[in-house]
Amino acid sequence: MSQGQPRRPASSEQAQGEDGAIRYGDVFPAVRGGLAKKPVAPQDAATMQSAETLMFGETVKGGPAAAMQSASMRNERMGAVAHDQATDATAEQGVSVSETRVPGGRIVTEFVAGAGQAVGQYLAPDDDAPAVGGGGGAGVADGTKITIGEALEAAGYAAGSRPVELSDAAAIQAAEVRATGLDANIPGGLAAEAQSAADSNALAASDEDKTTLGDVLSDATRLLVADKEVEVDDAARVAMAETRNKEDGTARPGGVAASMATAARINSHSGTRI
Repeated sequence: MSQGQPRRPASSEQAQGEDGAIRYGDVFPAVRGGLAKKPVAPQDAATMQSAETLMFGETVKGGPAAAMQSASMRNERMGAVAHDQATDATAEQGVSVSETRVPGGRIVTEFVAGAGQAVGQYLAPDDDAPAVGGGGGAGVADGTKITIGEALEAAGYAAGSRPVELSDAAAIQAAEVRATGLDANIPGGLAAEAQSAADSNALAASDEDKTTLGDVLSDATRLLVADKEVEVDDAARVAMAETRNKEDGTARPGGVAASMATAARINSHSGTRI
């Protein structure tokens, strides 16, 4: 199983607020808003551990729950949080683990305090996915590899409630180019729709008025004039486009680049946890 989101180690000297507490933004750089400034609390970690156990039958080694547990234990030892304490946002909105079925497996995304705060994304290949050929690096069975359109639809599901930003539009444009082989935006195509949404969102008065990734990507496979199986080079180009157009230079958790990277890993491995 592979975690596709960047996470700083809780033991890092830099992963501390001014009072020494380890905050959500220190452990999960993609977490935004007020939650990023909140210390990771023990009950938050316990809730995420329960969610992972329900989904996987156990907590994921090196996953969000483990990172939260490490951070919360340190915060408790320092007196920054109480043993029975939970972050307000997490107590009110909880945590969730969602999955998107794809050929050969599923893409699992973990959220804290609502679907807008993704903290991890995993590839969970089917145990019975058939191997092809005898050499290393074989993908899933012929005809069942994930296409760019399917990877985009998975991103629309995982990060669907988030408004489309410039970085998303750039990533979608790069994905469309890789799928079609055409360098220019196709009038009325997926990339054009994403760019229009990003432009409109920049002028919108509130989040309620903004177009989301789910709105744009829910029917990506049909909107692409051509499609292809996701390869490593495709994922790399999309990641480059997304990070170049994001202020912090990181890919959005559960977003277009993350979904493409996960699809490329699924296509490159067969029945193997990676």
